[in-house]
Amino acid sequence: MSDLSALSYYLGIEVRQGKEELMFGQSMYDSKLLEQSGMTECKPCVTPMEEQLKLMKVSTTAKVDATLYRSIVGGLCYLVHMRPDIAFAMGYASHFMEDPREDHWAMVKRLLLLRQGDDGSMDHLSKDRLRVGYRLTVFSDADMAGDIDRRRSTSGVLIFLRLASISWLSLK
Repeated sequence: MSDLSALSYYLGIEVRQGKEELMFGQSMYDSKLLEQSGMTECKPCVTPMEEQLKLMKVSTTAKVDATLYRSIVGGLCYLVHMRPDIAFAMGYASHFMEDPREDHWAMVKRLLLLRQGDDGSMDHLSKDRLRVGYRLTVFSDADMAGDIDRRRSTSGVLIFLRLASISWLSLK
């Protein structure tokens, strides 16, 4: 066993640990994805998906580079950790990994442009606030290749940050 020092970067999440707070962000990972897709100079958008967007696997639009599509969609999956608001759009985009087309790629580009609109700030989690009145609880579960026919894994994470009750505080 070896000590690898304090956590600073994990699964695309930058972590800065101070004496009184933890800071989390993904601006460096966002920049890498935008650069990889060639969209660093594009204007940002504010919604993850067009309203009432209906896409089909069988499309008449031109094919796109499947390797790039899969790489970007896979990379965007790591952004869901800090931005659960893009989870539905990410799940929808992943349906078209087998044969991606121009209309599918347009949806993925919109997700990238949504991320570009972020100002690069980090989320702060104060240790004092956790001691004084907030309680952080994290649950995770996974089954590795639990689907026998398709050999696919299922995983999930639930994170709760809630105000602790007065009785809980008085017991401590």
